[in-house]
Amino acid sequence: MSRQTPFPSDLDLPTSSDVADSADAGQLRIGGFVPLTTIDYPGELAAVVFLQGCPWRCRYCQNGALIDPSATPVIAWSQIRAFLERRRGLLDAVVFSGGEPTLQSALASVMTEVRGLGFKVGLHTAGPAPKRLARLLPLLDWVALDIKALPEDYPALTGVPRSGEAAWESLSLIQASGIPLEVRTTIMPHWAAPHLETLATALAQRGVRHYAVQACDTRHALDPLLGPSVVPLSRLAAAIDPASFERFLLRER
Repeated sequence: MSRQTPFPSDLDLPTSSDVADSADAGQLRIGGFVPLTTIDYPGELAAVVFLQGCPWRCRYCQNGALIDPSATPVIAWSQIRAFLERRRGLLDAVVFSGGEPTLQSALASVMTEVRGLGFKVGLHTAGPAPKRLARLLPLLDWVALDIKALPEDYPALTGVPRSGEAAWESLSLIQASGIPLEVRTTIMPHWAAPHLETLATALAQRGVRHYAVQACDTRHALDPLLGPSVVPLSRLAAAIDPASFERFLLRER
């Protein structure tokens, strides 16, 4: 029987058109572009490139239009590269987001070009494909990783078995690389304070130093049946000891 979405182990297998993530940069499928942001790479002026495609179907996803990997790109990489060439000395970094950017086989080539232009490279990822992520790590200067829940709780969020194991393996890989890392969690509307406290404690014990907790805006969620949060984010987050992290942030939406 066919599966609607692949298992995490499937995502790391190269195909005939995806050997070693070495596709030409021109094949990058782009679903959006922000030419300037001050919030997507800490302390840097950055541009953000949103890539098409995601293997998961998270209930609170705000970027449903980016899920389909076959959607028509909205802009070509050549146009963005030309923009970046004109912004050398004005922008500091380029961040790749999504969707799930690590699934695109052209990403390594594009990141190499970005570094060649003199920009730092940032990545927003949920970590569904650890082997692919590992190949990208030498090209990265900063990573924001979504950790949605404890590993065993992931399938209820993503709709994909074993997705939690992939995400937490990606966490270990990034930590071992020494690349600056921010871990982020978006709070499901039904969560209570003990749920968040347990997750935060597990992350602190794993050595996470920078942690951000984000409110869930259900007005544009992928799951139309997902109701609004009942408990304010600040009240939920009060269960977390900020001293457990070097940097702890609350992000209200």
